[in-house]
Amino acid sequence: MKKFDLEYPRPQFKRDNWYNLNGEWNFLFDDDNVGEQEGYYINFPCESIINVPFTYETKLSGIGDESIHSAVWYNRKFSLTADDLKGLLLHFEGSDFYTKVWINGKFVGENKGGYHRFSFDITNFVVVGENDITVKVEDSLSLEQPRGKQRYQTQNFGCWYVQTTGIWKTVWLERANDKRFNRVKIVTDYDSKSVKFEYNLSLVGSQLARNQYFAETIISFEDKTVFETRTKLNPGANDLTFSFDNEADFHEWSPEKPNIYDVKFNLYFNDERVDSADSYFGMRKISVSGDKILLNNKPINLKMVLDQGYWKDSHLTPPSGQALLDDINTTFEYGYNAVRKHQKIEDERYLYLCDQMGLLVWSEMANAYAFTDKAMLNFVDEWKNIVIQNYNHPSIIAWVPFNESWGFGNLGSNINEQNFANSMYLFTKAIDPTRPVITNDGWEQTMTDIITIHEYRHDAEEVYKAYTDEELLILNGKLPYSCNKKLLADGYKYNGQPVIMSEYGGITYYKEVGEKGDWGYGGVKSEQEFIEKLRVITEAVGRIPYISGYCYTQITDVQQEMNGLLYESREPKFSKEGIKAIKEINDKMYSK
Repeated sequence: MKKFDLEYPRPQFKRDNWYNLNGEWNFLFDDDNVGEQEGYYINFPCESIINVPFTYETKLSGIGDESIHSAVWYNRKFSLTADDLKGLLLHFEGSDFYTKVWINGKFVGENKGGYHRFSFDITNFVVVGENDITVKVEDSLSLEQPRGKQRYQTQNFGCWYVQTTGIWKTVWLERANDKRFNRVKIVTDYDSKSVKFEYNLSLVGSQLARNQYFAETIISFEDKTVFETRTKLNPGANDLTFSFDNEADFHEWSPEKPNIYDVKFNLYFNDERVDSADSYFGMRKISVSGDKILLNNKPINLKMVLDQGYWKDSHLTPPSGQALLDDINTTFEYGYNAVRKHQKIEDERYLYLCDQMGLLVWSEMANAYAFTDKAMLNFVDEWKNIVIQNYNHPSIIAWVPFNESWGFGNLGSNINEQNFANSMYLFTKAIDPTRPVITNDGWEQTMTDIITIHEYRHDAEEVYKAYTDEELLILNGKLPYSCNKKLLADGYKYNGQPVIMSEYGGITYYKEVGEKGDWGYGGVKSEQEFIEKLRVITEAVGRIPYISGYCYTQITDVQQEMNGLLYESREPKFSKEGIKAIKEINDKMYSK
């Protein structure tokens, strides 16, 4: 059985020397926002202890206060050796929303955005022995910041949940030389059986012009070296392309066989190795041809489940690496081959596990809820970072900037809003031309590679007839359901793209007598009734001739939203026989 690294926070680019800063930190609320003026970063007035990376709103943080606090502070000590001072990076995998960092009382830097990784070179701020780190995070209920399913009122409502404030992903230190790779973009070309490595370095052009620097790239498959070479680096663009001329060395990546190539990158200054990092890639192609989605040039029908990535005691933060692995195994157990990560950029360990195990992923941005200059800039800055950060993951097969026109006032007819949506389509395609982009999932779609529909009626025949009438109204832009929204924005028409039912179902079922849910799309009273309703509605969706896949809502309950296949605690709602029946429903779909 394959063994996975469930701890390393950035498995797509791994160095050996790292130190996890998760655990107990000193913590306090700063509701009056006086901490900077009073110098908390010099003398920290500890009020309590928090368990990072869990936010104060969660049980696992040790605090469990769900009320609103606009500014929070963190502080802890860490020790370093002389070797650490040769080059030291501080990484935050995620901190929501406006983060400022001090080391030993000196300001290091700041970041806005809650969902992407950000880093600081702290080499010149640290000393041998004990060091002090202080972090301030400001957050709010602002509609202008990307917040996804975090509530923007003081109480939960509809399908919006408790806010996430402050550090919510791993904080860690990494020893890295000042002469190093910042990252390597891995561009695979399935058709030409080649892979291109684009080296991004900490070195400036003058350093490369004056000195001899080499990038060594070693590709292996199942511990057998496939390719090894050194490339001289220069002040211009630095890249290397390798072609699999030997057919026996070419192994495609797919859900059935998620073949992974390992890569080691070594950076040399003359004959001295100054940096080393491990990565990996999968040789696969995702594309759209007419009304079909193709994986490795073969049609694939997506059997997705919507996953919001919330846990009962830790909210957006996975309680452990094992919890991420368990979620993926559960997704497979229910017969799904893909997941729509809804309004969340998941822990990168999750994407690593999907890469290794063959689970396909739609990566969807957390949306804001206002259309202003500030909201647009907040969105663009963070979305850019996310697409670049997660580009190398073969499991990601689609980018989804927006959902259901959230953050827009009237996308259906407002040309300015349509221009912004289209700019994000083109911007994403410019960074990554290899994946489909679904600009606005659900309705009021503008430029998009795939048409998506949200449909929550439970009468299977009604649904089937609505989407197979003689005029194919759905493809002419008239949506028979979904909050009276138009499928396509004004000025846009169906151009033959694939069509996905990207939300449906939402059936609410309570296993225990007396349970009460606050949100769902229609309830049932027994396991048998649930399975039968799921069967007929899924088969109805599958019978619609132009549908290339579906996404059931959803894998788990989330706080007051009670339409999951599992409880938020991950306890199944169904017996083993019921789980098997659900899997069989999905397994047989599109099997002809």
